[in-house]
Amino acid sequence: MRLTPRTPEIRVPRLVGLMAVDARETAEAHGVLLASPDRPELHLAVVDHVVRQYPPPGATVPQGAVVTVWFDFGEGEGGGGAGVREPRPAQPPPGGLRRELDVPGAPFEVLR
Repeated sequence: MRLTPRTPEIRVPRLVGLMAVDARETAEAHGVLLASPDRPELHLAVVDHVVRQYPPPGATVPQGAVVTVWFDFGEGEGGGGAGVREPRPAQPPPGGLRRELDVPGAPFEVLR
């Protein structure tokens, strides 16, 4: 009976937040392959950011296993929602950091 050598197991790297090109390099360095259902031409993607992955980071998989990554949020998840923030006026909050100053010509002189 012939026993095949056991494939070493590795931990899945964290790919969420990386650009596509960095995710490919990281996956290759850790010995896993990438697949993406929303980017059939994954090798052409460069600046898209990974928003989800499976298996999750830290999971143990055989070397050469496929890690699936997504570059678009699914229906009803993520997407932000914070909107565009308008600039706020640059002034200290009320009640603090303000100091009453003497008005020129005040009836009382400041003694030092």
